[in-house]
Amino acid sequence: MVQARSDARQPLVPTTTARPARTWAVILAACAGQFLVVLDVSVVNVALPSMRADLGLTTTGLQWVLNAYSIAFAGFMLLGGRAADIFGRKRMFLVGLGLFTAASVAGGLAQEGWQLLVARAVQGLGAAVLAPATLTIVTAAVPPGPARTRAIGTWTAVGAAGGAAGGLVGGVLTDLLSWRWVLLINVPVGVLVLAGATMWLTGGGTGGTSPAEGRGGGRRLDLPGAVLVTGGLATVAYGIVQTEQAGWAAPATLLPLLGGLAVLGAFVAVEARTGVPLMPLKLFRSRAVSAANVAMLVCGSASFAMWFFMTVYAQNVLGYTPLQAGLALIPSSVSVIVGSKLAPRLMVRAGGRNVAVIGALVAATGFGWQSTMTADGTYAASILGPGILMMVGVGLAATPLAALATTGAAPGDAGLVSGLINTSRTMGGALGLAVLSTVAAARTAGGTDPQALTAGYALAFRTGTGVLLAAAVLMLLWLPGAAATKESAQGTPPG
Repeated sequence: MVQARSDARQPLVPTTTARPARTWAVILAACAGQFLVVLDVSVVNVALPSMRADLGLTTTGLQWVLNAYSIAFAGFMLLGGRAADIFGRKRMFLVGLGLFTAASVAGGLAQEGWQLLVARAVQGLGAAVLAPATLTIVTAAVPPGPARTRAIGTWTAVGAAGGAAGGLVGGVLTDLLSWRWVLLINVPVGVLVLAGATMWLTGGGTGGTSPAEGRGGGRRLDLPGAVLVTGGLATVAYGIVQTEQAGWAAPATLLPLLGGLAVLGAFVAVEARTGVPLMPLKLFRSRAVSAANVAMLVCGSASFAMWFFMTVYAQNVLGYTPLQAGLALIPSSVSVIVGSKLAPRLMVRAGGRNVAVIGALVAATGFGWQSTMTADGTYAASILGPGILMMVGVGLAATPLAALATTGAAPGDAGLVSGLINTSRTMGGALGLAVLSTVAAARTAGGTDPQALTAGYALAFRTGTGVLLAAAVLMLLWLPGAAATKESAQGTPPG
């Protein structure tokens, strides 16, 4: 009996650590999947005018090209994470990526506006299934310790680079080919990753599924909880995106926001009573899990908005073309990778909490610098310098938060905690962009000249500075102490 249990759990401690090439191939496949789902949050932005001209979309229709993906992505993430726990991370990775790739084909070939919107919603559903599985695969591929922290740093860097590269990739493809290729480019990449994942993510060992996991481990999906949390998150996300058109006080915004929160409250009540919950509330007894998710939500609310405001400032004020704007942000994209890869080394020496706080403070410094932008600003002072600081800080902060949120999770909850940290980042980004866009619009007061736009963007960055400073204080007071987080970087679960 004891031996049988040991064997069932054996795949959770990878036996392929002696095969580093295989391990990193698994991590590469997982990171490629994460890159695709984050890229598609922003890659269509610069293609929207071409989509309008080709498909006859209205202004509202264009907005829903973005919203359909974001709402489905945020709404189904926790369900996707739990599905990875029950049905196996390899299986859900393949299902999610297959769905995402097929929807990309449909969107790229769309002949009517409604076809594109349906394809984008299905893309978001595929992304919600895929994204939690990617982090679970990474954490399962490497045993706890510095190597796992470095792997999570790579996953964080690749995901952040996907968001950063959206403008550049979209601009290049739209200018050189057509808007359709911002979606069709996912197809060859998706097929290659599917082929690699089929070969590398075996039924046991690195990145695969244990026998129990592949059978569902005798567990079942909590359908009432799944319906409630998916409906609640999707409704809240819908309310957030409505703010851009209706404002925060309009019934079209307040009703879905309050309704979504009420549904999420019902979800918590159901989870407290059901025997096999979708999300065991005991997870939040872990200080590391609860604090890291709140911190990720707060940090994400500023960092996601940064890319939007930097892009529109470059184009609407400085007169850059979409391609020039994408090229201008390449140093920032590289910087977030540098910060994410530097974080694991610093965590071993200083502890995850200290590195996350330092990252938030560095990012806040960059946001403060960016808030001094002018209508005739130079590239070096108005984009390059502050962009590098902001993104190095974001990379430094995100890696320890992702590591803390997943370290010490029970094997059966690995997908769920991965979905939870992804949900926190995604919902934080949507909320932050909505809030900061409202702040900028209030300052601009309808003005469209460069000076008015610059004043609005600058106020958004000043607000983001305050948000990041608050995040630094929150992390300093709430995240586990330096000794505990240093131990998590070295492989000991935080208490």
